Amino acid sequence: MGALFGTDGVRGKYGKELTDDMARLLGYYGTKVLTESHSPTIIIGTDTRESADNLTNALADGITSAGGKVLLAGVVPTPAVAVLVRELGADAGIVVSASHNLYEDNGIKFFNSKGFKLPDETEDVITKLFYEDKDHVQKKDSFETEIIEDPEKIYLDFINEEKHNRLDGLKIVLDCSNGALYQIAPDYFESLGAEVIPIGKHPNGKNINLNCGSTDTKYICKKVKEVGADFGFAFDGDADRCLAIDENGEVIDGDRIMNLIGRKMKEEGTLNDNMIVVTQMSNYGLPIALEQAGLQCIRTDVGDRYVLEKMLENNYTLGGEQSGHVIKLDHNTTGDGLLTASLLADIFSTSDKKPSELSHLMKVYPQTLKNAYVENSKKNDYLNDEEIVNRIEELKEIIGEKGRVYIRPSGTEPKIRVMLEGTNQEQINKLAKDTVKLIESKLN
Repeated sequence: MGALFGTDGVRGKYGKELTDDMARLLGYYGTKVLTESHSPTIIIGTDTRESADNLTNALADGITSAGGKVLLAGVVPTPAVAVLVRELGADAGIVVSASHNLYEDNGIKFFNSKGFKLPDETEDVITKLFYEDKDHVQKKDSFETEIIEDPEKIYLDFINEEKHNRLDGLKIVLDCSNGALYQIAPDYFESLGAEVIPIGKHPNGKNINLNCGSTDTKYICKKVKEVGADFGFAFDGDADRCLAIDENGEVIDGDRIMNLIGRKMKEEGTLNDNMIVVTQMSNYGLPIALEQAGLQCIRTDVGDRYVLEKMLENNYTLGGEQSGHVIKLDHNTTGDGLLTASLLADIFSTSDKKPSELSHLMKVYPQTLKNAYVENSKKNDYLNDEEIVNRIEELKEIIGEKGRVYIRPSGTEPKIRVMLEGTNQEQINKLAKDTVKLIESKLN
């Protein structure tokens, strides 16, 4: 039985690694596994990829074949689907998105009735049925769906459950990544009184995450400086990530964001145990900055699902990733880019310090992240290659106790991530590049 789910649902090149037939089966078996009611209700939301409609129709076919009712939310952020499931009392939710990937990829991820992503055990049950029983699901000629009326309002009402400051007189640049927030985010910040300069807000089905968004911040950094903005926010395609840009056009990454939000939550008394859950990718400077503020952090494997598991296990209220996934569990059940941006806007607009000064409350230690491009089927083979394993041990000896070596297969792309931290940026850059070349030469 092959692997089906990665760290964030099922993902791959549309028409090759992810097909309409696969989506139909996932809709069918997801409905069977996630719901117990005779006629369950499942919500589907998408980002702006051109393959979204085909996959949505295939999922709806499978869901209705399993006796389910389908509610369509249209183009909405991933966190909005989690909200809609809870607010409308649905049995499950599905997001059709490949998050930060380019348009050729797409993905399918599930939420349960409480708005949480699925644990490994549930995905394993769906996977088993997918591979062992798929001949029993036949394509139907027709099926019925319903459209949710004004899903954006339901989501924004939820965002506004936390009181947010007026932003009158502030100029903000928003990079919506030609994705799910392309309309919602500009309208939202304008409603708070800000002057908004939007970019990445003209999706055409093929330009999602293309030279824009949280994975490519060059343009928004330039734009913030060019227009003299007070700060900016960059989202990814499905808007569960957010990075901030200070007034100098410098990126404020997820680590620094968690440092700022964590300090604010401590002041408000909402940060349980003064603990923040982070991943192995978080910079060594984060725990140092948190300790200076009377806070702590605990590391998990990479992936917001693992962050969430640790948070639920210990009733922690804040966690996230360097990439900009931030989970504020006392408000939402998944990473929420717009919520993160609104919290940061509150912090920036009420502080006597500039965003750059707030960002530098955390010192970033030298770190590099390089990607070795390796076929999905071979991503785990590096653990069995003697030369690569020996190389990893050599890296640990070279870097020593004042740094870290962290190498892992990507859960969402055909890559092996090589992350090194140390005291010398030039040294770790060269070590990482050499390691990437070795991995690619051995595994491709």
